[in-house]
Amino acid sequence: MSFKKQYLKSKPVCKVTFKLTKKEAHNAESVYLVGDFNHWDTKATELKRLKNGDFTATVELPTDHQYQFRYLLDGKTWENDWNADQYIPSPVSFDDNSVIRV
Repeated sequence: MSFKKQYLKSKPVCKVTFKLTKKEAHNAESVYLVGDFNHWDTKATELKRLKNGDFTATVELPTDHQYQFRYLLDGKTWENDWNADQYIPSPVSFDDNSVIRV
């Protein structure tokens, strides 16, 4: 799991590319990026499955913020990004949420 941040000079936005390998996704058929930037909508941001089985998605996030997020595998299994900038306890479960700062 990883993400790449690309700050835009033309506006206060960071393009963030999220990526999970096939192994990290546990051979899932679908992966969704779910977080406070999309109101925790479990269908809002689907990662594209690549030919090699990896998953990726790029989203634009306003800068000078931090965002909590998790990955939803096959609509049933939650997974954190273990390369996140930070982890915060979830207010709705005993799990932690991944955090990205841009």
